[in-house]
Amino acid sequence: MQRTAAAAGSAVFFALAPGTLVGLVPWLITGWHPGVEGLGTPAPVAPPAHLVVGGLYRYVRNPIYLALVAAILGQAILLWRTDLLWYTGFVALWLVAWVYGLEQPELQGRFGARYDEYRRAVPGWWPRRRPWQPQ
Repeated sequence: MQRTAAAAGSAVFFALAPGTLVGLVPWLITGWHPGVEGLGTPAPVAPPAHLVVGGLYRYVRNPIYLALVAAILGQAILLWRTDLLWYTGFVALWLVAWVYGLEQPELQGRFGARYDEYRRAVPGWWPRRRPWQPQ
């Protein structure tokens, strides 16, 4: 089989199989009407106007970063690649440096006591067993 045909077949399969299971079916079930909290995005270019403490953020302060590290680690395990294990460690260290060096000081400056309360109650890297209920 030619490389181009194999790549095209893989792309079609990805769109139909996982794309259907992970994208289309959840959309059909929910209509993707999520709750809106914070009125912004996780991206630094459009930060939320209000501190986001709902959803997964009730369990851990950095769920997106943990998911990124878990996805890379899963690939390293699945593919049995030590170079990906090293990359996982590098990404994890970079994210920790980002959070402690830039993100936390910025959030504390923007949200003050509210963020301090949240930071004391919700761990940054290891999820709580029960969701935090703000007072």
